[in-house]
Amino acid sequence: MSLPSFLSMYQQLIAAPSISAMDESLSMSNKGVIDLLATWCTSLGFECEITELSGPKGRFNLLAKRGQGDGGLMLAGHTDTVPFDDSRWNYNPFKLSEDNNKLYGLGSIDMKGFFAFVLQSISELDENIQTQPILILATADEETTMAGAQQVCQHKNLKPARCIIGEPTDMTPVFTHKGHMSSAIRVVGRSGHSSDPERGLNAIEVMHKVIAKLLTLKEQLKNKYAVEHFVIPYPTLNLGHIHGGDNANRICGCCEMHIDMRPLPGLSVQELQMMLLKIATEINNQYPDSVSVMDMHEPIPAFTGSTDSALVKLAEKISGEQAVAVNYCTEAPFIQQLGCETIVMGPGSINQAHQPDEFLAMEKIKPSQHIITEMIRTSCFS
Repeated sequence: MSLPSFLSMYQQLIAAPSISAMDESLSMSNKGVIDLLATWCTSLGFECEITELSGPKGRFNLLAKRGQGDGGLMLAGHTDTVPFDDSRWNYNPFKLSEDNNKLYGLGSIDMKGFFAFVLQSISELDENIQTQPILILATADEETTMAGAQQVCQHKNLKPARCIIGEPTDMTPVFTHKGHMSSAIRVVGRSGHSSDPERGLNAIEVMHKVIAKLLTLKEQLKNKYAVEHFVIPYPTLNLGHIHGGDNANRICGCCEMHIDMRPLPGLSVQELQMMLLKIATEINNQYPDSVSVMDMHEPIPAFTGSTDSALVKLAEKISGEQAVAVNYCTEAPFIQQLGCETIVMGPGSINQAHQPDEFLAMEKIKPSQHIITEMIRTSCFS
């Protein structure tokens, strides 16, 4: 079997739905994407290992390898996409549509399309002069729990020397990024009739005290921690969602708020968790057992890289772009646990990620393809 054309691969990847969402009713299996990639990798001489994740059924990782031994270059990406709002799309999310010199489709840059670039590049290089292993990693559930990457980092026999994670960076190398925590803070009071406030404990009023402490923490984080590489150099804390109570004439018995925190490199998830628990403890000293803090998903640590690594230097040389730090997060901190030099660098703009009418600008295809090909050739063919 010969490899399909670049655009054919792109189209088939987009046409295979693989939505990942915290709401399991919206989630889909990624098996269709995994099977396509496994077929194409096999046609290029790769040995493929498909692994189903523990947890919800129908989630799979693919690890494909060509070449023997440890080392070499791993090209990694996730196969899932975010959900979409059909009313806001002008194109079919599951059809690659060419219009206005753009390729539209869900996952066109975040990030199923990256695999078409990788496979096209490998097909253009002479396997007979390959000197280092090439690995392709395709993961599940990056958009939610990052369970795929977390499972991969436990792989005892996976030891690449370098890894490129193909998230959309417009082919600018990313050497570090912030982490991500989503926490739920729940206040349980005592409901009752609003005409007699002393007979209840209003959870909204207690949450008001929690919010005051969180806003103080927000300023403390801003003033105490900084990494100059980031456009937003401090860790952020966002009060994102709140709900509580059921009627104006009832004392609110329960109130819950969801917050988002973005730790910097050097500030651990555990430290931030302890800060939140300290706030809960202080409130509970006044209102016993009223406040609890829960992770909404497994926290993602910051990715700490170095501008001095050989991979960063190579990526800067080939791309012509200086490596940067970004505020969003990727699978990099988990992949890095394999012991490999790691960067994030891929085609497309992050500004298009998670947006209606997600697209890849067609004028970026050739320069992006050239950079990816040169990264593979320099790492594994010389």
